[in-house]
Amino acid sequence: MGKIKIAIEFESMIYHTKRMKVKAREIPSEQRIEILDALYTAAGTVKGRAAMKTFLRDLLTESERIMLGRRILIARKLIAGETFEEINEELHVGRDTVWKVQRWLQDQLPGYENAIADMEKEFAARKKKYEDKRLYATSALYRLKKKYPLHFLLFPTPKLKD
Repeated sequence: MGKIKIAIEFESMIYHTKRMKVKAREIPSEQRIEILDALYTAAGTVKGRAAMKTFLRDLLTESERIMLGRRILIARKLIAGETFEEINEELHVGRDTVWKVQRWLQDQLPGYENAIADMEKEFAARKKKYEDKRLYATSALYRLKKKYPLHFLLFPTPKLKD
């Protein structure tokens, strides 16, 4: 029995019921702009980590989310100065993938660097929050300082060693 393909035209967009994957170069440029604008607008309206997590979970398959996440991790490692071999060994990705991300970082997508810098700030804030919780749970002096900060104005607590 042969496969039946059904195409429905709706507001200048063609939807294929048998397959979702379409080659980007087969889509007319006006339609591509409209599609990407809808994606960027939808992503731009999402506020907060939990909402973004839900949005991406509903929008992308698990495989697509993992691929995007791996690209972001590759970009972080490249910005941190790790070599191709270290990244290949740690993340089990091909050299072509690392090369593409490096090319995007250098040429085409300066947004990558901004996103990575913001992500590093977020991770640092999370680490500080975790450290505060740990200190609050283990140190009576830290709890007193949190409760009565003005009493410790003249006598700051010493910095912790890493």
